[in-house]
Amino acid sequence: MTANDEPRVLARTGDGVGHLTLNRPRAINALDLGMIRDLADALNRWQDDTEVDLVLLDGAGERGLCAGGDVRGLAEQIRGGRPEATAEFFRAEYALNARISEYRKPIVALADGVTMGGGIGLAGHATIRIVTERSQLAMPETRIGFTPDVGGTWLLAHAPGRLGEYLALTGAVIGGADAVYVGLADHVVPSDRLASLADALRTRADPATPTELVLLFDETPEQAPLERARSWIDDAFAADTVPDIIARLREHGDAAAADAASTLEELSPTGLAVTLEAVRRARTLPDLRAVLAQEYGLVMWFAATQPDLVEGIRAQLIDKDRTPRWQPATFADLDPATVDQAFGFVPDQPLWADD
Repeated sequence: MTANDEPRVLARTGDGVGHLTLNRPRAINALDLGMIRDLADALNRWQDDTEVDLVLLDGAGERGLCAGGDVRGLAEQIRGGRPEATAEFFRAEYALNARISEYRKPIVALADGVTMGGGIGLAGHATIRIVTERSQLAMPETRIGFTPDVGGTWLLAHAPGRLGEYLALTGAVIGGADAVYVGLADHVVPSDRLASLADALRTRADPATPTELVLLFDETPEQAPLERARSWIDDAFAADTVPDIIARLREHGDAAAADAASTLEELSPTGLAVTLEAVRRARTLPDLRAVLAQEYGLVMWFAATQPDLVEGIRAQLIDKDRTPRWQPATFADLDPATVDQAFGFVPDQPLWADD
């Protein structure tokens, strides 16, 4: 940060509220390592501060809470042969995700606008998760030949039916009603009432709890579009493999199912196969920390061994030609042992060593 720059995380207290604002609006508040550390430091300071009763998390600007992590930086680390830097970033980020989930004081997250990837890791594990009519939520990692992380597979594994597999594999963007339906959010509050909600959280004379206060601003969402789509989603995404899922989607005849099939056919076979298994294994794990440990091993495996990750970042975010050259390019060419290799990978640096 230079002398003329504002901090990338604004942390201030008053009226019993610790207020954290992600402050990179031109990048839709995408997270870098410094921001992650600043967020963690503030939570550590406020944990035993008797002047702070709850924490409010939001993002600067009009575009969203957080568009995700700094994947361009990730690509540079991989190309530069710096696995220790990659491990440092993810260890800090996952420790923050767990910290938010386990925090002893209520954390109220305002997931207004774009909230994706690393943004889900912040908002999705908060005590009270608020979305608006402008919210756009997604775990889009498969679009770059990667796999959902930041505890995303834990959240998606507990979505109704097979919506977790659908959202993890396709990276589909959903609105506020869907976010509540699948369990990524708790309340829909109109965006023009967020400032009033923040004021109420500070004054909060009556009712007493943050949840009761939020309910005063909550608007019952319309029926979630994903609820109406459950018939074809649950049937297709219950299949054993991604090729089987695609075949079932093609059989349905529904336009949305066909679109989902086309999306999957464009994505990395490696990323999709690992992601499908990750969501299903997450359902069997006991808690968020166990899932984060699983995700950490997968992320480091991708970074250490898989060209698709750097290629996906190049195609989607750097050159933006949208024509990634996956290796392998088809499921027919995918080694059957690949998924087991991914889940058997042991990173050099364990996730929780310094936590």
